[in-house]
Amino acid sequence: MDEQFILTVMEKFNGSSIFELKLDDGTIRMVLRKETAHLSGGAAVSLGRGGPEEAPVHLGISANPVHSADGEKITSPIVATFYASPSPDAPPFVSTGSKIKAGQTLCILEAMKMMNHLEAEFDCEIKETHVSSGEMVEYGQILFTVNKL
Repeated sequence: MDEQFILTVMEKFNGSSIFELKLDDGTIRMVLRKETAHLSGGAAVSLGRGGPEEAPVHLGISANPVHSADGEKITSPIVATFYASPSPDAPPFVSTGSKIKAGQTLCILEAMKMMNHLEAEFDCEIKETHVSSGEMVEYGQILFTVNKL
C-alpha cells in the first residue's frame, strides 16, 4: 500500500457509515475504527485531539524498522504530526529505556484529522526518540532508534 492509497482509504472511511475496516496486503496491516459515532445521521464522527466531544479514529499501522549498525530505525509510514502521548497532559507512550512489546503503541501520527497509532512490530527497547511531540514528520523520517529484544 502506498501513502496516497492509505490517505484515500482513510478519507473515504471517515465519510462513510462503516464503523470498522480491516485491510492487510501482507506488508501493512491497517485497521480503521470509529470509536464513537454521534451527531445527526449516525455516521458523522468528530475527529481530533482535545475536548471530550472529539473521538479519534485509530489506524493501527505497524512500525517499519530499518536495520543499522546502532540499532533498528523506526520510520514514519506517513506524512503526519507526531504525538508522543495520547493527550497533552498524559505521559508519553514510550521514552528512552522503555521496553516495548510487539503491538504496543509507540506514538500517534495525526493525518487528515485521524489519529493513527504506530505499533511496534517486535519486542524492543527504545534507545532514542528523534522527534518532539507536535512536530510534523515526513514519510520515511526516523522516529525512533530501538534495540530488538
